[in-house]
Amino acid sequence: MSRAPIFHFNEQRQELVQAVVDRVIAETRDPVLLLNDAAFHEIRRLELAGDQDAVTRWRKVARMLGGLVNDGGRGRALELLREQALELAHDINGNFDRRVHYFASRFLPAGMSVFLRPGIIAERNPLEILKGEALAERIVSSGKIAQIRRLAELGTVVYVPTHLSNLDSPVFAYALQASGLPPVTYGAGKNLFTNPLLSFFMRNLGAYRIDRRLKFELYKQVLKTYSSMLIERGFHSLFFPGGTRSRSGGVERKLKLGLAGTGLEAYIRTTQQGKSQRVFFVPATINYMLTLEAETLIDDWLQEQGRARYIIEDDESTRVDRLTSLARKLVQMEESCAVRFGQPLDPFGNEVDDDGRSYDRRGREVDPRSYIVDRDGKVTIDHSRDAQYTRELGEVVMEHYLKDTVAMPTHVVATAAFALLRKRMPNADLFALVRRRDESVVPWRDLIDEIERTQRRLLDLEGRDAITLSSAVRGATATEVLGDAERALNGYHSHAILRSREQGVALLDPKVLLYYQNRLAAHGVAWHGGIAR
Repeated sequence: MSRAPIFHFNEQRQELVQAVVDRVIAETRDPVLLLNDAAFHEIRRLELAGDQDAVTRWRKVARMLGGLVNDGGRGRALELLREQALELAHDINGNFDRRVHYFASRFLPAGMSVFLRPGIIAERNPLEILKGEALAERIVSSGKIAQIRRLAELGTVVYVPTHLSNLDSPVFAYALQASGLPPVTYGAGKNLFTNPLLSFFMRNLGAYRIDRRLKFELYKQVLKTYSSMLIERGFHSLFFPGGTRSRSGGVERKLKLGLAGTGLEAYIRTTQQGKSQRVFFVPATINYMLTLEAETLIDDWLQEQGRARYIIEDDESTRVDRLTSLARKLVQMEESCAVRFGQPLDPFGNEVDDDGRSYDRRGREVDPRSYIVDRDGKVTIDHSRDAQYTRELGEVVMEHYLKDTVAMPTHVVATAAFALLRKRMPNADLFALVRRRDESVVPWRDLIDEIERTQRRLLDLEGRDAITLSSAVRGATATEVLGDAERALNGYHSHAILRSREQGVALLDPKVLLYYQNRLAAHGVAWHGGIAR
């Protein structure tokens, strides 16, 4: 594992920043236009934020640009552009500390197990605890792990997982380590670096900062160039192509592929340089029995504030008590989180084999280089063509999200419960269903029958390679599935979600049930209800 490229990241760290800036400058046609765009967006953003000092600085830049529109001012405009690009690249740049990685990989899993479940010291062999085996029972990895391990030695691997929670990055990092896969670089929202403890590990374990508040073109170019250069240099990478966490709880059906597209750019550039550095995309799903921020996210989605609150700063992930509550609940359940690594793909959406060879949908071997040459056989960057390739890759990635979704008991029971609720109110729209204040009690037998129907449909889908079931769903009775879900939901959320009554089962919070049932909506099992991210 110490041979992984990221262990040599800091040797290139400063030179990488300079290389990013040099490329941005070299490929800029109109530096004045680029700087004007940056000044316009930043002045407007900073005025709303009340940062007058920064507003004054950008106004000064804007005034200077007025005198640089002719050819004689291009040199000064490029100097200003270099200054701004360098500042942005330094702010984005990541870091990797071997000592922090050693500590995190050796002791954090054991420490988490002991902290979250103190009685484990008496229950387990100390060696099991030190190896993190108790945590391994809760975060289960599956899928094409052996193949990915092989491909990581042949080229650069770009992971593109689903995104549900702010816990996704550390959970995925643990899954990589537990699977014997090399660590990765990844972009993380700058707002996540406000937590001192989380920030310390993120800053030293390959994370680079993405400031989603910055909308101007220069920032986008610096960020994309930085990402491309990481992949060109062989650093395995992680992107969340959904952009933000899924507000609805559903599997992503629309992707933001800006950064993911840098994988194709990296492949083209290394091919132009005569290198044989292949790039492999790995779709993956991160699946939770319980989602830390479920209540906040579903509220945000229902209130149609997803756009206005693009960065949520006041959800459950900022509260230590909710983190601890979730963690204590998760360690009571085996397979409370499942990370599933999907079929590796080339940058054009073709499946690849263990030796990195690409095959189209008809099973015919194809040469990836043939996708990026012009009529004269020259390897070129063609932005329109490459954007289309990336969109096609995104479609294939979403297909794999569906088949690699792992259905948990909470998803199944919420689907069944919400189906019964809809039968009681057949003419009600989504908002009428979730706003009801009265306690809806469904007969126990009706709920068990509906859970069994849901299980049968899921088993049929799994037989057609259209979904994956957790062992707690595949091999359990409906009564066991209901019991697992009830204990999980009521043990973590701020109030009971469903509760057994003498007359049946009371559905106490339709909104939270909606969130968990949404995970199966894109599969046609749960109610769709107009779900969107």
